Order: sequence, then structure tokens, then C-alpha cells
Amino acid sequence: MSKTLLYGATKIDETNSAYAPIESLAAFQWKNRVFVLFADRDNARAARQESQLLADRSALDERDMVVLKVSGGKVRTLFGATDGLDGEAIRHDLEGPEAGEFAAFLLGKDGTVKLKLSEPITNGELFAIIDSMPMRAEMLKSDK
Repeated sequence: MSKTLLYGATKIDETNSAYAPIESLAAFQWKNRVFVLFADRDNARAARQESQLLADRSALDERDMVVLKVSGGKVRTLFGATDGLDGEAIRHDLEGPEAGEFAAFLLGKDGTVKLKLSEPITNGELFAIIDSMPMRAEMLKSDK
């Protein structure tokens, strides 16, 4: 089965051609994995997800991650280097939730959505998913 339910998360079937690279985040393709968090600052689930992710910056760096928070039409970079991103374009391209609602997306280095979350995910679960991705698994093998 190509989809896995994991605490409100759905692993996307990356072989489906309907999942094309996300245009508004094309600058990261083949360089970074992008975690996009949607919610306003007073959203408790978003605050919990944000603090969990930022608690392990070395693991984010090791996995070439960029973490973005889209609130309304604005984008705030939580981790990594970014420049000139449009929150409305990202929301539209990812078919994100209405402003103020929680959702999160993980994009692989190929620029496609790998995971869509409706609830926060632990770092251990997120990193296990990333580490199982073909590009990451290949890199881990070559480091041994």
C-alpha cells in the first residue's frame, strides 16, 4: 500500500504523476527538503510543531531542511535560507488550508509533496520518513 496513516499524516504516493513539483517553491528543488507549516501565531498545534522542529536544528541541517511558516499571506523562515517567497502562492500551490487553520507539508528534494499533515508530527517520526526517502537512504549508505 502506498499510503500510510500516521497521526493525521498521509504519506503521498510519489509515483503518481499528479504530484508535480510545487512551482512557488521551485528554488529549493534538488537542494533542500521543505517543511511548510500553515497557521497563525496563536494556533497551539502550530506552536507545538514549530518548537518540536526547532529543538533539533542539527538534524534539520543534516537533512538539508528549510522550514517555513505561512501565516495569512506572509511567509516566515523558521530554519534555513530563503528569499522573497509569496505565502498566497504557496498556499494555492499546496492547496493549503484557510488562513489560521493548521496544516503542514513536507516536500522532497524533487519538489513534490511527500507528506501532508493535519496534526503535528514528532521529530522522530518526521526524520524516520525523511531517512526512508530514496535520496536520503542512498546518502546514508554512502556514508558507511
